[in-house]
Amino acid sequence: MARTKSILTEARQIERAVTLINLGARLQVLESETDLSYERLLRLYKEVAGKSPSKGQLPFSTDWFMTWQPNIHASLFLNMHEYLNKVAALDEIDTVIKAYQLYLEQMQSQGLEPLLSVTRAWRLVKFVDNGMLTMTACSKCGGHFVTHPHEIARHYVCGLCNPPARAGKGKLAGALQLGSSKFDQAHALQAH
Repeated sequence: MARTKSILTEARQIERAVTLINLGARLQVLESETDLSYERLLRLYKEVAGKSPSKGQLPFSTDWFMTWQPNIHASLFLNMHEYLNKVAALDEIDTVIKAYQLYLEQMQSQGLEPLLSVTRAWRLVKFVDNGMLTMTACSKCGGHFVTHPHEIARHYVCGLCNPPARAGKGKLAGALQLGSSKFDQAHALQAH
């Protein structure tokens, strides 16, 4: 009976790894979140993605999450993640996967380009778990946004309520544009 359980556990680990690979996760995420050997993950990655995994360090700085558009995307993802944590009994990595899939669905439905990769989303959760980042409610709209833990919460105003001077002026396809329906829809998503 113990043999069957280990085969089932391994099958779940492989399924989880395949899902992460299809979402674009880096090999380091797979190593951290599964018990599969590096060699097996490498072979699996090549088989599923059809290419070798990207090399290099994972993003480590919290600064990326503080810039205007990445903060909005990270906040949307993290709100979904926090909600799933409250209502579903999932393993942590499965919560990240489900929240990231919901984030991608929202981006597609709004015609926005997803700025957050699954690797950054996973890293964001690790930063929050380690107290390097937190969520703070906006004093104007009430939405919860990713901030540094020492942010003065009482007077915090989010980047949607008080965007930087040049925010939303770019013409990149899929980017938030101030005064556009996409911008208003993003703000409405955060406020609820």
